Amino acid sequence: MSQDFEPEATRRDAGDPESSRASRGWWDRNADEYQTDHGQFLGDDRFVWGPEGLDEAEAGLLGPAGSLKGLDVLEIGAGAAQCARWLAAQGARPVALDLSHRQLQHALRIGDGAGRVPLVEADAGALPFLDGSFDLACSAYGAVPFVADPVKVFREVRRVLRPGGRWVFSVTHPIRWAFPDEPGPEGLSVAASYFDRTPYVEQDERGQAVYVEHHRTLGDRVRDVVAGGFRLVDLVEPEWPAWNSQEWGGWSPLRGGLIPGTAIFVCERD
Repeated sequence: MSQDFEPEATRRDAGDPESSRASRGWWDRNADEYQTDHGQFLGDDRFVWGPEGLDEAEAGLLGPAGSLKGLDVLEIGAGAAQCARWLAAQGARPVALDLSHRQLQHALRIGDGAGRVPLVEADAGALPFLDGSFDLACSAYGAVPFVADPVKVFREVRRVLRPGGRWVFSVTHPIRWAFPDEPGPEGLSVAASYFDRTPYVEQDERGQAVYVEHHRTLGDRVRDVVAGGFRLVDLVEPEWPAWNSQEWGGWSPLRGGLIPGTAIFVCERD
């Protein structure tokens, strides 16, 4: 893609290979800017579930912090492994997996290359681990919103989890797809059908996807969880806290006080 070409935003079909290729390229190109813009909010070793700032230390969606010691935990779509680093500080044995090589380079930078958290570059739909390798799996906006076939990912997660293992992931709340991606008053009116599952795609001058995000309704997400072999035990919709004054894309205090921006699915493997 030429340096001065602005990607074209559209809604069209995008399958697994194209979505994966686009995600790897986008995060490799934009990891530096992302960490510069959001690194302070995310922290170096903090587990934040989304732009609202819900912290795992308070939420305990993986279980009480004291119960994490000695557990094998897989973080999917780990980015710079901030969440995995927090897990390690609780005494867990995390592995941070991401599709983007550049994001994992930031994980090395933040961790000073110490290797406290093992880093794995791989696709969430083909996890390079043996069956039953982990006690827990988690993902804070990683992988799930960007894959065409989330059930494939969930089945892979189930495969690598031990019986009774918990799988917790956060995604853009499905209702947000009906509103413009704007943080101000212009983002408060419904502009599209909530039921339109056509992926959001940014494509280059050749029509090749450079960014893909997939929309699923709330019901779709629940059915995907069940089809993936999990039992849904909680669905968390974080409210926007009074202390958080930041805007992040379409997330803002204004919108966050009116509609949910994030959905967190707490699932268990039987």
